[in-house]
Amino acid sequence: MNQIRWGIIGCGNVTEVKSGPALQQARGSSLVAVMRRNGELAREYAERHGVPRWYDDAQALIDDPEVDAVYVATPPSSHKEYTIMAARAGKPVYVEKPMALDFAECQQMIGACAAADVPLFVAYYRRALPRFLKIKELLDGGAIGNVRFVNITFYQPIRDEERDPDTLPWRVIPEIAGGGRFVDLAAHQLDFLDYALGPIARVQGFAGNQARLFPAEDVVTGSWVFESDVQGAGAWCFTAFEEVDRTEIVGDRGKIEYATFGNDPVVLTTAEGRTEFAIDNPIHIQQPLIQTMVDELLGAGHCPSHGESGSRTTWVMEQMLAGYGRQ
Repeated sequence: MNQIRWGIIGCGNVTEVKSGPALQQARGSSLVAVMRRNGELAREYAERHGVPRWYDDAQALIDDPEVDAVYVATPPSSHKEYTIMAARAGKPVYVEKPMALDFAECQQMIGACAAADVPLFVAYYRRALPRFLKIKELLDGGAIGNVRFVNITFYQPIRDEERDPDTLPWRVIPEIAGGGRFVDLAAHQLDFLDYALGPIARVQGFAGNQARLFPAEDVVTGSWVFESDVQGAGAWCFTAFEEVDRTEIVGDRGKIEYATFGNDPVVLTTAEGRTEFAIDNPIHIQQPLIQTMVDELLGAGHCPSHGESGSRTTWVMEQMLAGYGRQ
């Protein structure tokens, strides 16, 4: 085999620029089929993106003999179901983040893929982006010495579409998303820290709903300790007056500051001064991670984001939300 032929289940917004074209442009990769429950939307997507086949039934796409691997790009509430279906068909799975509604579902997905002897990848694509690899390079190279603690500050105003209780987006409906914007966005921040600094061993948090505009949490604070004894703390609010996206990693010889979702330069500050690293993200932001998956499937590399690491991020968020009673 010298090419991986992909099928997408759930060709919605995330696949338009971030991932769909990346599956077509990665070396040794092609996109041969897409599926949506609304067949007309699936057909329209296929025509726009030059995809040969479309389906309105997930099992039909999975059973397509020309589909080698399945990308599950639906909301989290159906990640487990489609992952298990693909695994039972003996096909590798790439699933969107967050990996599932909760840690228990993640474990079921990992078990199904292990039983079928197929890999399970998770769309934590910052593990492969040049901007974040620079941060990891600085940490691994001792640029800030021994890491002592991490601090995340993230807040933004309420979004207009979240004000009408009758037309809420699925990302603030816990039974579909597994939580709210915290689960959607903090997942990327926490997963990258797992990659850069190692797994988190202990975590606790508080979650609330201050504005009471939707059922999911709108404010979260948490603290944690990595297995390495590095400590961390974070505050997230989704009904604040402005946007702030800042993570600080502080060591005994300096610190690194960066935004997880913006393109502001990564800033290294030490006794020698301040250095900025301006590294733009690629247009198709998932392509570097997708390339690592394709390489692994073709026996020529290794993907840094698997089910085990993705499940750890879900576990961390679950602990912070444990007292909210969102189920």
